[in-house]
Amino acid sequence: MLIRNPKKRITAHQVLCHPWIQVDGVASDKPLDSAVLSRLKQFSAMNKFKKMALRVIAESLSEEEIAGLKEMFKMIDTDNSGLITFEELKAGLKKFGANLNESEMLDLMKAADIDNSGTIDYGEFVAATLHLNKVEKEDHLFAAFSYFDRDGSGYITQDELQQACEEFGIEDVRLEEMIQEVDQDNPTSTLPH
Repeated sequence: MLIRNPKKRITAHQVLCHPWIQVDGVASDKPLDSAVLSRLKQFSAMNKFKKMALRVIAESLSEEEIAGLKEMFKMIDTDNSGLITFEELKAGLKKFGANLNESEMLDLMKAADIDNSGTIDYGEFVAATLHLNKVEKEDHLFAAFSYFDRDGSGYITQDELQQACEEFGIEDVRLEEMIQEVDQDNPTSTLPH
């Protein structure tokens, strides 16, 4: 970045992918690709409600907050369709040095494909690969909660959750189970703020 000769300087993409830029200015001992792979694995272990909330948050982030992820998405989406197929994900993960078998890659694909379309769109990719410190900002969490709490009651009802699932293209979901996974203290049909 600080080299006078532009031919010897790293590219803008390399700057955006540099760990100092990616992790709030703190150098990480892991390269970006393994950090993103780790986030994909964390995402795959999350319940549907959390995945939907992350998708809402991902869509509200600024371009600056997700610039590196946008570049990575473009690199994996080799046919520039705006969607990542399983074959593209597999090739992209291998290109970034991931040592996963076909079954593990398929699990990651299924986990990131929130709407079960068979592909990963940009919003799903960002949601699945976001650094959790961006997600945990109170304004992002409140925005996600407000998205689900349509009537502003301070609770997310089963009907509101059903409506959100439909908007995300998620079918065949057991809402009662989803609510119980999230709201351990109050296993009724609402989620409090």
